[in-house]
Amino acid sequence: MVDHARLPGSKTLVVQVGDALRQSIQSGEFSPGDKLPSEAMLTKKYDVSRTVVREAIASLRSDGLVEARQGAGVFVLNSHSLLRAAGPLDKKQIAGDLEYLEVRAPIEIEAARLAAQRRSPAQEEEIFRLHGVFRNLIETAPSAEVRRADLDLHLAIADATNNPVFRNFLEAFGRGAIPQSKIVDGSAQEQLIAYRRFIFDEHERILHAIAMGDAEGAENAMRVHLKGGQMRYRELLIGKRLSEAGTGNT
Repeated sequence: MVDHARLPGSKTLVVQVGDALRQSIQSGEFSPGDKLPSEAMLTKKYDVSRTVVREAIASLRSDGLVEARQGAGVFVLNSHSLLRAAGPLDKKQIAGDLEYLEVRAPIEIEAARLAAQRRSPAQEEEIFRLHGVFRNLIETAPSAEVRRADLDLHLAIADATNNPVFRNFLEAFGRGAIPQSKIVDGSAQEQLIAYRRFIFDEHERILHAIAMGDAEGAENAMRVHLKGGQMRYRELLIGKRLSEAGTGNT
């Protein structure tokens, strides 16, 4: 059994197992309410120690993806539970954000793949610098500043394709390229920080694949990121409609 804290040239085993489980959850392999396989089964599946599995699951818990129920096991939560509306939601704004995400997805998925193949050392360095900027804004920055940092990172990935049309495409959207709906209650600071960290982790998986020259991995990580965003906004829109139907509002 492999049980090193870090393998040469790779992420830690804890991060590897955590990433694999996150992708299984975000891809729908494990749905909300499903029970994760036991520690023993995960230990065997990933060929790691129970300690690695426990720490990986702890990272999922901190992201709000799973919860441990005493005597029952670990269960998948609705990842969209990180989203808490800041007062009444604007259906038109949410629908508009969803439309942008749907159009961005095929373009940026391809951009991530090409960036993994074509990025220069300077472009890669810039991508990681902007990832650090985003990280430093997670806990205290206003939402507008975080959205700007988010867009800057995606623009840097577009630049790394060495095809200027990708940047032109994103710049044409302007601020609309990054969702504007206030879907997390700004007064609930812990929820806001958790949501930003969730996005940061999705970005990190994209960047890791790009840096490793893993075109397929970069493509898949960007797909998870943008398709996951679509799912989150679509669920908000459905919830708003159901709420209105229940109260008789239109």
